[in-house]
Amino acid sequence: MTTALLVCGALAREVQAIARRHEWDADVVGVPALLHMHPERLVPAIERRYGELRDQYERVIVVYGDCGTGGGMDAALDRLGLERVAGPHCYEMYGGALFERLMDEEPGTYFLTDFLLRGFEGLVVKGMGLDRFPELKADYFVNYRRLVYLVQSPDTVLIEKAQSIADYLGLPLEIHETGYGLLEVRLVELMEQ
Repeated sequence: MTTALLVCGALAREVQAIARRHEWDADVVGVPALLHMHPERLVPAIERRYGELRDQYERVIVVYGDCGTGGGMDAALDRLGLERVAGPHCYEMYGGALFERLMDEEPGTYFLTDFLLRGFEGLVVKGMGLDRFPELKADYFVNYRRLVYLVQSPDTVLIEKAQSIADYLGLPLEIHETGYGLLEVRLVELMEQ
């Protein structure tokens, strides 16, 4: 393998599917998605992972948004000479102009992706302490007005789970099928360079 796709764990399944679809000679190497709960740990984790990979691959492409690092991600990648798929976060990568429109319509939008639906209990409920302090749910979600599920791969089980989460949060649910959206477009552009 000459290329490593260093990905956020929240994008790993989708990036693997994209790589298979395009028959790329690339390894998909993940960094734990739980680091999103602590954005200050993202850049050091990516730097460490890159240190493990750099002698094994001719090229490493980072498949991450800024993800709350306040520009720290791009500063570190510039220093390391690494390229990154464009975009601030996965919601924009999947939704593109739809994401922008939805945010313009209602800034109080809580987004879910296939990954977040699969891991909602661990990432959100346990990650935010709602399993131990359920009374915090009202405080955490007070400013949200709707839940939008950006669907990568249609699945009735996930759609049912999205409705269950909407009910749990007390929010109306909207579903938009985006597929891999700009994530795939941008990744294809990088791989073709």
